[in-house]
Amino acid sequence: MNLFGRSAFSRHQTPPVAPKPTPGSSASASAVLPDPTLEALTGEWLIDPAHSRIGFSVRHAMVTTVRGSFAEYESRLYFDGRNPARSRAEIVLSTASVDTGVEQRDAHLVGRDFLDAASYPRMRFASTAVQLASPDVYRMTGDLTIKATTRPVVLELTYIGHVTDPFGYERVGFDGTTTVNRTEWGLTYNSKLAEGGAMVSEKVRLQLDIAAIRALPAG
Repeated sequence: MNLFGRSAFSRHQTPPVAPKPTPGSSASASAVLPDPTLEALTGEWLIDPAHSRIGFSVRHAMVTTVRGSFAEYESRLYFDGRNPARSRAEIVLSTASVDTGVEQRDAHLVGRDFLDAASYPRMRFASTAVQLASPDVYRMTGDLTIKATTRPVVLELTYIGHVTDPFGYERVGFDGTTTVNRTEWGLTYNSKLAEGGAMVSEKVRLQLDIAAIRALPAG
């Protein structure tokens, strides 16, 4: 992956210290090192909403999948190409901006049964650690806050590439995913089916299809 870090802004993070491999162990041979060509990408980045999607999918009625996304959010990313562990990220989403393509369903989702957007207008993810899992895959641990509950989640992030577009903007792309149990954040509403099972699955897959633009210097 390379870009990573959606930033916990100026919060200082101390990189985790990896255990020292014992002589002759496979760990020393299999250690994943950062791609040196990514050092030039070190710096702050912003998600480009016009070319990105922060979405989710959930099983409905046990037989189909409903997909949705959040249209409004703010982000700050920081990537350290030399030491990915120093990368960081923060994204704040508007809960009222959820969109599944069906107005009645969206109204239910932003209501008290689910997100309760009137009382909790924001959701937040802030990274706490970043690990290089393979040459182009990063494992980002962070705190996800929904309503009044904050719990840790782990995102698997795959680096897609880096380009300069025709307008001169530097862009990087990555895909990320994780699966959470919504009831752990107090989203417990459900109804039972006559055949057994629930109308809405407790498991929700979060999906990030991200294009980020290098942030311009202040001023």
